Amino acid sequence: MTLPDRARVVVIGGGVGGTSIAYHLVRRGWRDVVLLERAQLTSGSTFHSAGLVGQLRSTMPLTRLMMDSVALYTRLKDETGVDVGWRPVGSLRLASSRERMEELERQAGWGTSFGLPLELVSAAEAQRRFPLMTPEGVMGAAYLPTDGYLDPSGLALALAEGARRGGARIMEGVRVTAIKVDRGAVRGVDTDQGPVEAEVVVNAGGIYAPEIGAMVGLTLPIIPMAHQYLLARIKESIPEDLPTMRDPDLLVYFRRDAGGLVMGGYERDPAPWGLDGIAHDFNNRLLPEDWSRFEPLSQNAIKRVPSLEQGDVVKLINGPEAFTPDNEFVLGESSIRGFFVAAGFCAHGIAGAGGMGQAMAEWIVEGEPSLDLWKMDLRRFGEAYRNRNYTLARTVEIYSTYYDIHYPNEERQAGRPLHLSPTYRRLTELGAAFGEKSGWERPNWFEPNAASMDGLARPAGWAGQHWSAAIPAEHRATRERAGLFDETSFSKIEASGPGALSFLQRLCDNEMDRPVGSVTYTQMLNRRGGIECDFTVTRLEDDRFFIVTGTAFGNHDLAWMRKHDPLDGSVTLDDVGAARACLGLWGPRARDIMQPLTDADLSNDAFPYLTSQRITIGGVPCLALRVTYVGELGWELYCPVERGLELWDALWKAGSPLGMVAGGYRAIDSMRLEKGYRVWSSDITPEDNPYEAGLGFAVRLGKPADFIGKDALVRAKADGVTRRLRPLLLEDGGAIALGGEPVRISGRIAGRVTSGGYGYTVERSIAYAYLPSADAAPDTRAEVQVFGRWVPAVVAKEPLYDPAGERIRS
Repeated sequence: MTLPDRARVVVIGGGVGGTSIAYHLVRRGWRDVVLLERAQLTSGSTFHSAGLVGQLRSTMPLTRLMMDSVALYTRLKDETGVDVGWRPVGSLRLASSRERMEELERQAGWGTSFGLPLELVSAAEAQRRFPLMTPEGVMGAAYLPTDGYLDPSGLALALAEGARRGGARIMEGVRVTAIKVDRGAVRGVDTDQGPVEAEVVVNAGGIYAPEIGAMVGLTLPIIPMAHQYLLARIKESIPEDLPTMRDPDLLVYFRRDAGGLVMGGYERDPAPWGLDGIAHDFNNRLLPEDWSRFEPLSQNAIKRVPSLEQGDVVKLINGPEAFTPDNEFVLGESSIRGFFVAAGFCAHGIAGAGGMGQAMAEWIVEGEPSLDLWKMDLRRFGEAYRNRNYTLARTVEIYSTYYDIHYPNEERQAGRPLHLSPTYRRLTELGAAFGEKSGWERPNWFEPNAASMDGLARPAGWAGQHWSAAIPAEHRATRERAGLFDETSFSKIEASGPGALSFLQRLCDNEMDRPVGSVTYTQMLNRRGGIECDFTVTRLEDDRFFIVTGTAFGNHDLAWMRKHDPLDGSVTLDDVGAARACLGLWGPRARDIMQPLTDADLSNDAFPYLTSQRITIGGVPCLALRVTYVGELGWELYCPVERGLELWDALWKAGSPLGMVAGGYRAIDSMRLEKGYRVWSSDITPEDNPYEAGLGFAVRLGKPADFIGKDALVRAKADGVTRRLRPLLLEDGGAIALGGEPVRISGRIAGRVTSGGYGYTVERSIAYAYLPSADAAPDTRAEVQVFGRWVPAVVAKEPLYDPAGERIRS
């Protein structure tokens, strides 16, 4: 086949990722699709993958990708004539400790809310289904009958055949040598056989994806890891319908393979590979067997399947797999328009390839995916991950803890500390228990504050993990007196220029043409009306705006804005996060603390809620925003980063005699939960519109400028809102929902928890969930499944705390 001069889209990489994207693009009607593979199809990581297909993930969108994959694998052979070897034999996940059994109970709740037929079974039932195992030490298992395994190479070849039948051209033995970019947009590729013009290029290069990304100046946080599994023959008969089995406490997995047994796992001392580059001829190749590294896994496997000890080893397969620092895919459009990435499949790319290709094709054709793919979105990785050592440390940690129980609010340790606030030394002296977000060290709480809550019992179960009595102490002190919080990690963006106002009017659903000094809470929406960004915008000057968003969302939000930049020079977008420190001071004594430090009038009349002023506090020039994320009187104070410590010291000296405490992010979260403030990525996502989310007050359909998503909101309003985000109060205050738990009303599943926790002022266990509008009225009775137990709850009217908003406007 002759290499064409141009194509609508060029897909780079002939593994399951690239072939799936090509397959789904032609199914969506794009015929001018070219897939380029440097060697032969499946010659990268696909050919040596173990082929397990497990569907349950921690969120519904991720699980949907896996469920869509299974639906595709079921029909692919009949459609293409190529056998993918799909065996829907089910899966078992064992628990050998009470803590692991709790994890399975939590996952069973997810399965229920996601619509998967997952059930918890006894150790005896697990052995009946997997007779090769010994039940010794097993407390139970989770069984999902719709999981299975397949032949990875067969899958890629079937997808390629389906793509060909749809008109795609698949070219093997063509190496991409450069990617053409002009004015921030992709224009095509150069290859060793000539150039190809294209308006879209997809990097599905697997372990080679970082090398391809570097061609456009993009750093992809992907590390190849040497992953091993064993193929053995045993004397015992292996049932045809033997389910796959994972024993996370022993770090191993199993599946049938023809007449043998596949066994692999995730060792504690993983081996990164290819850090100095990958040889150009590394195609269809494996790495040398590493028996010393594999031996602990083989011993663990024998503990669970004793017949392996007398089995015959057919082969130890050692192949590089592309891993990311958080064990999820890297998907989406990059900062280069038209340049997409689909890589970093973390050894579960086979399970998700079908759904991933479908989502990516939709993203390319429609401009955005219909699923909330934030957990896989390329934009979740910010500046910190341009540091190769940081990415490496994080990826090694995620691999070595692959099968560990990961409790909510768990803090990663690798690569820390990276970014420090100017107050870091002072926070350390005050006893901060640091967490980390996007490379920033941030205080979760200050342990000395726990002393004031002496005698308070630790929450039961998982809610008591990564917890301190300092959290309720800081919560209550802020409500009663004042709390000082370091929020320097917040992402900060400036939009300026003669076109800045019209630009923001087009992107934001709220009215942006407000007086200088106004602070506006708003969302940016996608065309379906889903919430893509959620933040505050301060008008500094007629043509200059200051945007503050979450620490983890700055890269995402800036990329969304740059995607819609008119590119006519009328708008300048700057990331100013590292240049400014931010301190938050909130509580009924906040004004008493600040007023002696400034000549500015801080009275309610002179400095009302949702306004900003440039003032000097203790000699430090600040941009003061009267806003709150905790539901109390107070300000966010932005100053030059080099003067952040000076500002902290001035406020600390003034506030300590009035009972002010240093507070952490966990107290902020409990206070915002009581107040009903939403968290983007959990309570609100690109799948939720503002009316469903209870944010209709921030929408201005009648503003003079149309905005992206307006038409969808008009239709939604006309059709009627069918679901609403509502708080539920659980009757058992010791039962804490942590997110993902199913909610039942009148005996049927009505929704799932988006976020939950304990409100230390209202003294109730709180859970938020989207409920059908007919079931969303206050006082509606409901149940929330918390670790296998249905806990009675009631739908409440919000906000639960200070419903009239008197405290924030005091």
